[in-house]
Amino acid sequence: QVQLVESGGGLVQAGGSLRLSCAASGRTFSSVVMGWFRQAPGKEREFVAAIRRSSTSALYADSVKGRFTISRDNAKKMVYLQMNSLKPEDTAVYYCAADLSSTMEVTPGTYDYWGQGTQVTVSS
Repeated sequence: QVQLVESGGGLVQAGGSLRLSCAASGRTFSSVVMGWFRQAPGKEREFVAAIRRSSTSALYADSVKGRFTISRDNAKKMVYLQMNSLKPEDTAVYYCAADLSSTMEVTPGTYDYWGQGTQVTVSS
């Protein structure tokens, strides 16, 4: 079992930065792939970024590549999403998710555990 709690969302102006955090509990954290997804009103949940258990590689959606950075601290059971150069189209509820498989997936249905989400609003 993995429990996930996101924090760090808020209101920011376009061009600004936010850092999202995801606190995990459960003994299997260090062995799972972690991902961030987002869902805007009226839209489907979409992949943002994922990171392998050993942090040796990460995967990003094209829309955030070069602006967002995912990282993790297995000792603290934390996952982070540093978001820079934010745009109004980044406005969404951001979710942290855990995937028990060893591959970085972009499909929400492949993830096994989810947090409750944190709202990010970027004003123009």
